[in-house]
Amino acid sequence: MDNNFVIVKCKDLVWRRQDSERFYAEHSGRFFYQRLVEFMSSGPMRAYLLAREDAIRHWRELMGPTKVFRARYTAPESIRGQFGLTDTRNTTHGSDSIESARREIDFFFPDFCMEEWMDKEEPLFRSGQIHYDDQKQIHTLSTQS
Repeated sequence: MDNNFVIVKCKDLVWRRQDSERFYAEHSGRFFYQRLVEFMSSGPMRAYLLAREDAIRHWRELMGPTKVFRARYTAPESIRGQFGLTDTRNTTHGSDSIESARREIDFFFPDFCMEEWMDKEEPLFRSGQIHYDDQKQIHTLSTQS
């Protein structure tokens, strides 16, 4: 399925418990917090920085509802509908606002400068001057010969 997302950055990582606790600090004290922290630090994961027009809304649609049971019945083709196990092991995460996206991008990709990318690279991405690099598994700017 062509979803028009551009992969700007990609990173494989394994979180320590402290990383999970820091990332999900806003949920500390909630009933699911410990299960979420344990799951998110239980093995390898891949973080993506995705771009497209209205990316947050489109990514959240592609993920499907947070509650796996609901995802299976209301959005069976969604990522969570197909692959989610439980509400805290629902296979994917996505920012819910521009503010949380900025915070989460800083968390996963601290060397990424949003303003610089928006000024210099985003217009080139928008104009289609990109290609998918199979080796790096991200979209990169096309080189002119």
